[in-house]
Amino acid sequence: MSRRSILAAGALFAAVATAPAAWASSTYTGALTEAEVLAAQKAWGEALVAIAKEHEAGGHAKAKALASTVLDKAYGYNLGPVLFKPTLTSSPQTFRTTKDGALAYFVGGDSAYPNDKGFALQGWRSVEIKNAAVQIHGDTASTVGNVIMTDKAGKVTVVDKSWTFKKTDDGAIRIVAHHSSLPYSAAK
Repeated sequence: MSRRSILAAGALFAAVATAPAAWASSTYTGALTEAEVLAAQKAWGEALVAIAKEHEAGGHAKAKALASTVLDKAYGYNLGPVLFKPTLTSSPQTFRTTKDGALAYFVGGDSAYPNDKGFALQGWRSVEIKNAAVQIHGDTASTVGNVIMTDKAGKVTVVDKSWTFKKTDDGAIRIVAHHSSLPYSAAK
């Protein structure tokens, strides 16, 4: 697996253009449902594909604009720091607790984050999410499992992913914690 392919294995968002309902529930009930969590995960995958296609069709500026909107809608940076650990980051920029840090990881092009090449710009065409478990406690839910991403050449990248979602007072569903890593491979 090339370094560029590995960088693409990270994590990201929910497509504003394709699934806004996953982030804003029309009827606020206070408690998250499993269906809402699954919809938010699906929207995240659709966003990843949408950003990749926007980059190919309209260039970096358009992809960055879409990614910024997705971060505003899908992630809880408006609530405080998001506990975001992308797949391939290193010290001193391992964690991306601010929107600027997350945006740099997803689309690159930020001199403050010189190692970021744009995980969302890797030509993604499909995303499948396989949860090992979903745990719901009132207005928060956590998941753990695999995300399987396929690029336009048919190359598949699998990452281990944990998410925590929070349903806010206005019914929006926000990602407040997001950890992604490559699956462990025992040395032989």
